[in-house]
Amino acid sequence: VSAEQDSQPVETEKEPDTGDASLDNPRNQDGIGEKELLVVSFGTSYNDNWRLTVGAIEDAMEKAFPDYSVRRGFTSQIIIDKLKERDGLEIDNVKEALDRAAADGITELVVQPTHLMDGFEYMDLAEELEEYEGSFEQVVLADPLLTSDADFDAVAKAITEAMAEYDDGETAFCYMGHGTEADSNQVYPRLQETLKEAGYTDYFIGTV
Repeated sequence: VSAEQDSQPVETEKEPDTGDASLDNPRNQDGIGEKELLVVSFGTSYNDNWRLTVGAIEDAMEKAFPDYSVRRGFTSQIIIDKLKERDGLEIDNVKEALDRAAADGITELVVQPTHLMDGFEYMDLAEELEEYEGSFEQVVLADPLLTSDADFDAVAKAITEAMAEYDDGETAFCYMGHGTEADSNQVYPRLQETLKEAGYTDYFIGTV
């Protein structure tokens, strides 16, 4: 019996299809002019997912702000290392992106995170950026997605419009966030309340 078991092929976990990395633009080119819009995200190792989500945000920013060169920074070094080892794709971390901007002679730097809230990662980004104040003539750290009352209204409108075709009065919609011990965790119940006040009682906001 032991010999038979030893002869059986061992099943290994199949590596998921993460998409074609060659379709991505790492946005770390030099010689880009004097104005830079640095988009900072956590990052993901799923190339198709990245290209269709945050990559789309980067593309939209490039069209909306043609006077700025859009560049990228990841906050997750684990993701950066995995992409480099697996796909040969080199993405700057925040420090590398800021060092590159300083070396390229950027005078006006706008840092736009794709964070949902001003949680721990956002605060870490703000602290790291303070170390580079003398490297640029002007540095601006933009707000995360959910900051003002208008932001909550806009997000509530966007998600309900996106789900309108499925809203038959018998379907519930559950949106999941990560959750945080930071004070900014209040954005979740606040978004829930915004939806409720707008009459969307079948929408639910939860966290992991």
